[in-house]
Amino acid sequence: MRFNVKGRILYLAIGAATFLIAYSIGAAVDLGSVNAENLKRQFAEQIKGIDQIGIFINNVKIALIMFFPLIGIGVGVFSGFSTGLVFSALAQNSPLSNVPPLVILITPFGIMEVFAYGLAISRSGLLIYHIIKLVSRLVKKGPWREYIIPVLIKTGVEIGIVIVILLAGAIIEWHMISHISRVNTLPKI
Repeated sequence: MRFNVKGRILYLAIGAATFLIAYSIGAAVDLGSVNAENLKRQFAEQIKGIDQIGIFINNVKIALIMFFPLIGIGVGVFSGFSTGLVFSALAQNSPLSNVPPLVILITPFGIMEVFAYGLAISRSGLLIYHIIKLVSRLVKKGPWREYIIPVLIKTGVEIGIVIVILLAGAIIEWHMISHISRVNTLPKI
């Protein structure tokens, strides 16, 4: 079983586009002021006291679930939509209200997260294909070990890539948040 780089990049792009479309739809939802305030409070409570390790653990848990065949695609769409909803709530009645939602995702950590989630979502779809192909081989009583082992290795490598990218992204995100917090607490001259 060969590794098709062009095909893999195409599937990665489809996975990332799936996440970005779901995010954009979530960001376009008008929550109304009461729902937006409730969501802001819930989000603030959820991230209270979070640090780079907390960011990493949160993101890697979501990404690992995205690797599950079929379920992962749904989790990826839900995660993108939910993230868009949070942006919509935070943007309401704030300086972010004039910022296009996708701009937030072109930060270094945003790009890394979209790449990682796109990789996980695309592998979820590819695993569906590989499961169907494996069942077909089993029904035909054909060799299956030499088929399944490369799939498991590729999946393991991609999980490793996602973990490393999300770790680096969490560190960058935490440093950016820390820097912005320090700038906002500086005395005004």
